[in-house]
Amino acid sequence: MSFGHPVYATMGRTIFEAMSARARETGAINLGQGYPEGPEPEELRAAAARALMEKSNQYPPSGGLMELREAVAGFYRWRQGLIVAAEGVVVTSGATEAIAAALLATVRPGDEVILFAPAYDAYAPLVRRCGGEAVFVPLAGPTFDYDEAAVRGAVTARTRVIVVNDPLNPMGTVASAAARAMLARVCIEHDLVAVCDEVWEEVRFDGGRHASLLGEPGMAGRAVKIGSAGKLFGLTGWKVGWMVAEGELATLLARAHQFLTFTTPPPLQWAVAEGLALGEAWFAAQAAARGRQRARLIAGLEQAGYAVMPNVATWFVCIDLAASGVDLRDVEFAERAVAEAGVASIPVSALYEGVPGPEGLVRLCFTKPDGQIDAAVERLAGFRRSLIPGTR
Repeated sequence: MSFGHPVYATMGRTIFEAMSARARETGAINLGQGYPEGPEPEELRAAAARALMEKSNQYPPSGGLMELREAVAGFYRWRQGLIVAAEGVVVTSGATEAIAAALLATVRPGDEVILFAPAYDAYAPLVRRCGGEAVFVPLAGPTFDYDEAAVRGAVTARTRVIVVNDPLNPMGTVASAAARAMLARVCIEHDLVAVCDEVWEEVRFDGGRHASLLGEPGMAGRAVKIGSAGKLFGLTGWKVGWMVAEGELATLLARAHQFLTFTTPPPLQWAVAEGLALGEAWFAAQAAARGRQRARLIAGLEQAGYAVMPNVATWFVCIDLAASGVDLRDVEFAERAVAEAGVASIPVSALYEGVPGPEGLVRLCFTKPDGQIDAAVERLAGFRRSLIPGTR
């Protein structure tokens, strides 16, 4: 007798879990899995502790505490000029649960779902678990923007949903205004739902403010906007996320969510609600601190001879191995770097499926203390020297 759903029966660990495990086993510096290390926001930790002791720890409403739903709606009104109703916000146990709920609510057996590569590796398994078929459209570097001909060429009579990750992990690029408008036109013309994974919306280093596909004309009622407190505040273990939609779509999302996690710990919800109201100065200071970490890693890598890909968002930078003079594929580089240099990374090719992708790009996370960044750079510099004879 064989057990297990076919989607999962032959599936191994995600690349993120695998590389973090290698880092733990070897004592390597982990620049692979994306999470911050160092001081965590005292304001939110204090708010959570206070809520734990002073407020209810029993089931909150499945859709989330109204305080948090109102805070999310207010935050988007303030930061992005996006008018959403608190009743259209559904609080989830992390953004990945939000993605799962959104797909379960919208994908029917036999539907096609367009995914853009590189893609978060949870997308395709979730689509298949819903009975859908993942259709991959590659994004071309260095801008990784959306090509209208490629998008339209992927749409068929069976297409039901497109999943758009903006800003884009792992490349750290941001969709252009023209691309957002084009994606909205395609959705409207073909009656598609857009699942918008926008968890990196506040992690920008170009001075720009995020613009959501949900805000494009005609997208109300056919777009799901997904956000994450883990990315906003650097508290990834809290697993507090949300979905935002309107009308019938919002109702479907809430129904799918109630049969997944049902709800999320209320003290964390209260704390996130307080965090969303911290104000301009707090968010500016956090962005500046992240920007200094980013600049430190980029400067160190470039001084060590690595070619860093251009980006403006996320907690990651990518290096181009060929342009760095390193004659290795990304998977081999990542395996050898963790074993020989003591630095864990993520090979970008692991985030491609069904379509050819680059095999010479490696992702590194910079949300680490200065000492870790400097030590990682020193190790990677020595590793590059060992790979290129005559390099000093």
